[in-house]
Amino acid sequence: MAQPARAVVALGSNLPGVQGSPVDLLEAALSLLSEAGLPVLRRSSWWMSSAWPDPSRNEYRNGVAIVEATMTPDAAIRRLLEIEVRLGRRRGSPNADRTLDLDLIDHTGCVIETADLVLPHPRAHERYFVMGPLAEIAPDWRHPTLGLTASDLAARAAVGRDARPAP
Repeated sequence: MAQPARAVVALGSNLPGVQGSPVDLLEAALSLLSEAGLPVLRRSSWWMSSAWPDPSRNEYRNGVAIVEATMTPDAAIRRLLEIEVRLGRRRGSPNADRTLDLDLIDHTGCVIETADLVLPHPRAHERYFVMGPLAEIAPDWRHPTLGLTASDLAARAAVGRDARPAP
């Protein structure tokens, strides 16, 4: 039997929201992924890290989910944005504190660059708070353009090096 097509979704939060704490929001987002047609196949533990680029802001909780890619990449990113709004996300300036951030990191190895979507995610490979959780659940996942595994990228990631699994 063939493996289902897979996508990688990064989740992050550093502000409480409609569901409660950042971890409560992340758990709610995971539940809504399946409802949105992106069933979760695997998920990482929650990790914690300082805010970037300003570590004086609220600490982040991050994680990664591998979901079944049952729809196009454009449809998947629209569903992720809908979940963000449903759980209270209001967009501000780049790198601002946020209740919820859902990023499509990879969708079946597609390489796409449009005004609305860039795949693979253009900066995920630099972020330990993404690659660390991904390496936890899929160490052999390969970056579609760099060809390196999640484990290799986690070892090289320069941003968010203080990230670690939350207790």
